[in-house]
Amino acid sequence: MAEDEFLGVIGDTWRESTPWWPPEPTPPTGAPNVVLIVLDDVGYGQLGCYGSDIATPNIDRLAQQGLRYANFHTTALCSPSRSCLLTGRNHHRNAMARVADLAVGFPGYYGRIPKRNGFLSEMLDTHGYASYAVGKWHLTPDDETNMAAPRDTWPVARGFQRWYGFHGGETHQFVPALYHDNHSVMPPRTIEDGYHLSADLADKAIEYLADLRAVDVEKPYFLYFGTGACHSPHHAPREWIDRYRGHFDQGWDAWREATFARQLAIGMLPAGSQLTPRPAWVPAWETLHAEDQVVAARFMECFAGFLSYTDAQIGRLIDFIDTTDDPDNTIVVLVSDNGASSEGGMRGSINDGRLWNGLTAGRKELRERIDELGGPSAHNNYPWGWTMAGNTPFQRWKREVHEGGIADPCIVRAPRHIQTPGEIRHQFTHAIDVLPTVLELVGVAAPTVINEVAQTHLDGASFAATFNDAAAPEIHTTQYFEMLGCRAIYHDGWKAVTFKPAGPLYNDGIDPDAPFTDDDWELYNKRDDFTECNDLALAEPERLRSMIELWWNEARRNDVLPLDNRPLAAIMNPRPRRSTSRRSYRYVPNTAPVPESVAPNVRGRTHCITAMVEIGTVIANGVVLALGSVLGGFSLYVIDGNIAYTHNLVGKDLTTIVGNEPLTPGRHTLRFDFTAAPAADFSGAMQLTIDDNVVAQGSIAMFTPVQFSTTGGGLTCGYEVGPAIAPSYTAPFRANFHIESVTIDLIGPEQRDPIAEFLAIMSEQ
Repeated sequence: MAEDEFLGVIGDTWRESTPWWPPEPTPPTGAPNVVLIVLDDVGYGQLGCYGSDIATPNIDRLAQQGLRYANFHTTALCSPSRSCLLTGRNHHRNAMARVADLAVGFPGYYGRIPKRNGFLSEMLDTHGYASYAVGKWHLTPDDETNMAAPRDTWPVARGFQRWYGFHGGETHQFVPALYHDNHSVMPPRTIEDGYHLSADLADKAIEYLADLRAVDVEKPYFLYFGTGACHSPHHAPREWIDRYRGHFDQGWDAWREATFARQLAIGMLPAGSQLTPRPAWVPAWETLHAEDQVVAARFMECFAGFLSYTDAQIGRLIDFIDTTDDPDNTIVVLVSDNGASSEGGMRGSINDGRLWNGLTAGRKELRERIDELGGPSAHNNYPWGWTMAGNTPFQRWKREVHEGGIADPCIVRAPRHIQTPGEIRHQFTHAIDVLPTVLELVGVAAPTVINEVAQTHLDGASFAATFNDAAAPEIHTTQYFEMLGCRAIYHDGWKAVTFKPAGPLYNDGIDPDAPFTDDDWELYNKRDDFTECNDLALAEPERLRSMIELWWNEARRNDVLPLDNRPLAAIMNPRPRRSTSRRSYRYVPNTAPVPESVAPNVRGRTHCITAMVEIGTVIANGVVLALGSVLGGFSLYVIDGNIAYTHNLVGKDLTTIVGNEPLTPGRHTLRFDFTAAPAADFSGAMQLTIDDNVVAQGSIAMFTPVQFSTTGGGLTCGYEVGPAIAPSYTAPFRANFHIESVTIDLIGPEQRDPIAEFLAIMSEQ
């Protein structure tokens, strides 16, 4: 029906006229509520109901009330998987081949999901649903997550009536960079008040649903709930971490073997399944020094505390839903977006910013700072030995398309449709199948047009037929995989797969620049070899050739081409931006944080910061301009009446200079200058001036080269998001004096390290 079509009668007066109202969208009779919970970087073997000994009782309860899918798959990376879940289309067809931060100028790689691929929220909106998004989004290009950006890729523009959460791959769990609908907001409480993002997200989801039910007790809803857990940083309340004190002292090899035994015992794995061998680049636990074993175990205690704490918040949300609405008419789907993450490196990371800037913490520092792990001053990520264990029983991990990267938990609770709760299903399923399954349970078809935009076909297929038939035939029989050059194809129980290094990551001695025609493909009979232990490539050459040909056919059909494992090309040739680069930036106080991606790049280059201020009669205190957090950044501020500047090199080195002349009442010009050394080694000289009088000088041995802090709240004027960059104050440390404006002038050439920038982007996904 056309928007302006009127089906009543309009006469000259009301006597000859018949009123008519356009019909409102109406859900099918008895339409269920839908809750989609997306965990982050949680591996196949890390939930209790999938064989782990980490306590996840609330998720386990969902599994007992529903079904576990043992053969569920994602794309191996966050944003692409989420695009599949929300659209039912393959990730390249969503233009989300990687993450939006690594977009390139080809249709499958643009980094913006086209309107022709409607979201589940948009589809259900046409049937009278209320749709809410809470938590992680990461489907918007990084340079469009600021207050000056268009909002057409934000949740509220894609069918969600309300959103509360964060952009990007990660955020600080104690001081997150939050957004509410279409604007930036500060966390509602502080660290001192006991704030943690997992609890805040559950609170907001409960609030949204309570607001709905306060007005309308019948309207069905779709809640998309994306946790920050368990992406790094692995932050959790200390008491939750301490629950696992000593729990992982046996190490990752023993933990992995015990998890594998439990998976076999509960029927998660087919009988006769083998545990894949530990790869050569992961050290055996017994080879670690005793002191390093203590540190490595503590890393895992933090992860487990984070997961268990988040499970408790999911439990609060489910309890509210079940007491507010009919639990029998509420569908809950819980998945993870990819396999466990290896970005912590061989030893683990106390601050992922160290990895981005090539300044990893050594064994001595990790031992000395062990008590900071899991707290606000750390950005901790466990060693890849625990990554391997988290993906038990499979090989490899996130970003790669062996099963360790793409096999993930999937739990479905649908009481009206599942007659045998607590069982396990082994049919192959994929993230693109979730949406068509939900549509079938709701009782609606995918629309052909949304908001006057013709829609493309769905790639996924409903797996509802498996709910009450463990032997139901697989409907999804063919699925390609591709991530940063790694490729695989599943077809009728067989899988062909090849690993391709992407840049300077560990690569098993494989040349990342070798032609794709030289890739070494493996072949597995998944029905007999679920864990991919027995490579049949040499025994079945004809089958392997046909599988590779099938991969190419699927690639051509799904906008996968051209193949490209050069993420540095995306960094050095970025998507054209709407805003032009400039040499001078002006800021006024108390505006929303400016994400680092669109803030002036002062890293290692000559620049100056000039502030026009007016000091009152009280002793001046407060931030003038800051960017970053305790994990890395810089701050120009006034402390006890003295101008000061602190450069925080990824939490490793603090360099501070303080003026020797207190500010007097009246107008002043405050200035900070950094002059980069001719050697272009990121060192340089700095000085502070008040009204052209030099009041402090110093030097910085290494100015941050690549990124200050991805978990920081961005660039702020007149306050800081925190945790504080400098130890001499506590954020937000709002200025108690008037700031007219602050200007950053970029004088020297930009300094860049493309390889480190690539590592920075990949460590955030």
